[in-house]
Amino acid sequence: MIPDPTPHAPARRSLIRTALTGAAVLGAGLTAGAGPATAAPAAPPARKRPATAEEALRELAAGNRRWRTFRERHPDESPAVRQSLTTGQHPFALVLGCIDSRVPPELVFDQGLGDLMTIRSAGQVLDEAVLGSLAYGVLELGIPLLMVLGHQSCGAVRATVEADESGAQLPNHIQYLAGQIRPAIDRTQEGDARIDATIDANIRLIRARLAAEPDLAAKVDSGALAVVGARYELTTQRVHRIG
Repeated sequence: MIPDPTPHAPARRSLIRTALTGAAVLGAGLTAGAGPATAAPAAPPARKRPATAEEALRELAAGNRRWRTFRERHPDESPAVRQSLTTGQHPFALVLGCIDSRVPPELVFDQGLGDLMTIRSAGQVLDEAVLGSLAYGVLELGIPLLMVLGHQSCGAVRATVEADESGAQLPNHIQYLAGQIRPAIDRTQEGDARIDATIDANIRLIRARLAAEPDLAAKVDSGALAVVGARYELTTQRVHRIG
């Protein structure tokens, strides 16, 4: 054995062993999800899940009211809910929103895990992947509410309006988005008012397209599905119906 060159080595080795033992315990706790030896908080009672479009709309309205008044509950995040979701999901609303980082549906409606199925594309633009995803939520999961959620100050709409006015060609993939949004441009308005009006017109156009999709239309006709348009205001954090 190589002799320790310093007289304080045993104490140092003891200190290192203590530190390593503490690190190992901490690592094991993080890996295994262990926490302090205190009683876990009682799980909140299970929420009654909306079963109809009307009930879903009321729940979303209540959640948005909590959000904009800073009274969020952050529901459905408990260990019991997380465990229950390992065997299936039953979201009560399907939200087609924009990719804008300021408008995450789960937050602005104060909902939790398994509550919403969300699909996001710039300007809520539809393509086959988006349509297929929406159809899956309705046809396979039986979701009763499909909401098209636009928002104030939408960058995709602004880029489309400004390119239309200037004649500029946008980068290839962004040009595709503009081509989809262009039919909604409200030419009765000017400047920022045109952009704002086009945001609303785009929501209405997409909602109408979805309601006319054969598979979705059959669900609407039977009363099993409602397709609605809505808009989120960045200035007030309020969601309100459009069209």
